[in-house]
Amino acid sequence: MCAELKEARMSNDRETVIVDRGGGSGAAVIGGIAVVVLLLIVGYFVFFNGQPSGGGTVDIDVPAVSVDVVPDGQ
Repeated sequence: MCAELKEARMSNDRETVIVDRGGGSGAAVIGGIAVVVLLLIVGYFVFFNGQPSGGGTVDIDVPAVSVDVVPDGQ
């Protein structure tokens, strides 16, 4: 490597200082807690129907399906 190029590179070295003041992380934590609480509330009403004992049921309507099967005579 050429001595002039090496010297030029050394003179251009700079120190980069990154300052993290933590701005915005508090909002992310509060938002995350709000999402978790919302999911817990929705899960409570979906699975327990508002009954704290857990004795509630989940009603699921399943449509009736009829399939006509005809033997092929084998």
